Amino acid sequence: MFWILNLVFSYTASLFFGVIFDVPKRLYNTVGFVGASGWMIYTLFYETFELHTIYSSFFGSLVLGILSHIMARVKKEPVILFMIPGIIPLVPGGLAFDATKNLVLLEFSKAINTMLEVTLIAGAIALGLLFADHFFKLILSDKYKLSRHRKP
Repeated sequence: MFWILNLVFSYTASLFFGVIFDVPKRLYNTVGFVGASGWMIYTLFYETFELHTIYSSFFGSLVLGILSHIMARVKKEPVILFMIPGIIPLVPGGLAFDATKNLVLLEFSKAINTMLEVTLIAGAIALGLLFADHFFKLILSDKYKLSRHRKP
């Protein structure tokens, strides 16, 4: 039941943020699928493999970025339409709220530790998307080089 609820809620969160960001209606299901896939990979690594949140966020955003590029090629749409709604489930908003709350309550040691974790998670998400982007740029440049060398 845990896995089904995670799948359903991450799908709906990505789908509704796709609606907010004005994604075309024909891409709603795809955007929801991409976001749910990233979150499910995060949950798999965090719950099953018991990796830290930072590493789990990296792998979730890496899969999210790769799927975003694949869906962008399949649907012939910009990658950003799939990436932005897809990272919404991965963003550590609750943790950032806790850091701000601790800062306001003058609990500086808790606030600093929590803010450091938020920064590392956000960096891991950005790094995962960056690796996926460069991975696809390498693949596309290799295809371009191969097609250029095949011509007589």
